[in-house]
Amino acid sequence: MSHAALVIPTLDRLGGAERQVMLQARGLRRRGWRVTVVTLSGTGGAAALELQDAGIAFLSLRMRKGLADPRGWIRFNRWLGRERPDVVHAHLPHAAWLVRWSRLCAAMTAVFATWLPGTVFPGTVFIDTLHSSSIGPLVRRLGYRFTRWLPDRVTAVSRAVAESHLRAGMVSPERLTVLPNGVDVEQCRPDVAVRSAVRREFGMGDEFLWLAAGRLEPVKDYPTLLRAMTAVPCPARLVIAGSGPLMGDLAQLSARLGIEHRVRFLGFETNVKRWMQAADGFVLSSLWEGLPMAVLEAAACALPAVATNVPGTGEAIMDGETGLLAPAADASALARSMTAFMQLPIGKRAAMGARARQHATEQFSLAASLDRWEKLYGELSSRSCLLKREACTRQSASSS
Repeated sequence: MSHAALVIPTLDRLGGAERQVMLQARGLRRRGWRVTVVTLSGTGGAAALELQDAGIAFLSLRMRKGLADPRGWIRFNRWLGRERPDVVHAHLPHAAWLVRWSRLCAAMTAVFATWLPGTVFPGTVFIDTLHSSSIGPLVRRLGYRFTRWLPDRVTAVSRAVAESHLRAGMVSPERLTVLPNGVDVEQCRPDVAVRSAVRREFGMGDEFLWLAAGRLEPVKDYPTLLRAMTAVPCPARLVIAGSGPLMGDLAQLSARLGIEHRVRFLGFETNVKRWMQAADGFVLSSLWEGLPMAVLEAAACALPAVATNVPGTGEAIMDGETGLLAPAADASALARSMTAFMQLPIGKRAAMGARARQHATEQFSLAASLDRWEKLYGELSSRSCLLKREACTRQSASSS
């Protein structure tokens, strides 16, 4: 049974990358893989219990000071040496650093026997996945640039993510592959009964309901969304699912704008899907994205989106067909797009939702995503085994 280790900074808070890792882990397990999810810190909470119930191992390295905590490095390298997984797949920068430098340390402790990536932890494939089109500060750019030879492959969740990292020299073109996120279109689907139940719970009738979902951090630019809501016709209402450090500031801004009676902050929501099934439109005001999971999940629920036209989002939405795009950081433009969508006849909005679900099914289904991952894992594993055999042949020849 092949063994895949998926490495991510934490599962204590779930964003798009974390939800993708959860889906990938469960999908691989159903396909017969042995799967371990490794986090740098945290306990994993409910997500760890969910993984364990699905037969997926969970390991926290319990790192307390980020990557400066040597205990986590020691635990991870001991685990790698003991388990020898076939694939080590890192998601997000801190996990990528851990995996890359663990591989480099392994090469050094091998007394410089070989510097071929495929022969350090022989037979193990190392992969990074880039989830955001933001390239980060200079130290991150330099770190990626000078260690780009260490992973066997780097993947990007969208063309926009790939292009931004290529322009910055953070990844080698020959090692880069675009593999989009996948969404479980069987689990995410429209449900009239859920729609009615949630709206009753919320005390809503037929008024228009907008849904926004994502962590309450600057990248999501919720202030622009709240300002846009002041120009969106009543009685439209907005629910925001997510938690984060800006919760207090956003609640205060909502009150200052006089829309606190039209906006509800749900906090961390374990079941965003039911709100997608209850809403009339999804709205995303991000300043940048990779490939927004929330938009894909909404589309699978036949919920069209109005979103800012930033790198990554344009690959998830076909403007005018499955949703509407507006300029970023422009409250007036966002309000106009939201209003235009609300003013469409119900039949046209429903047709847009149907096209959104079809697009998600055809381009971003979890089954297709898992097929692509298994194919890549297989190709890289075959190459790693070939390099291992060549190294063994050279070693034998030099010792004879």
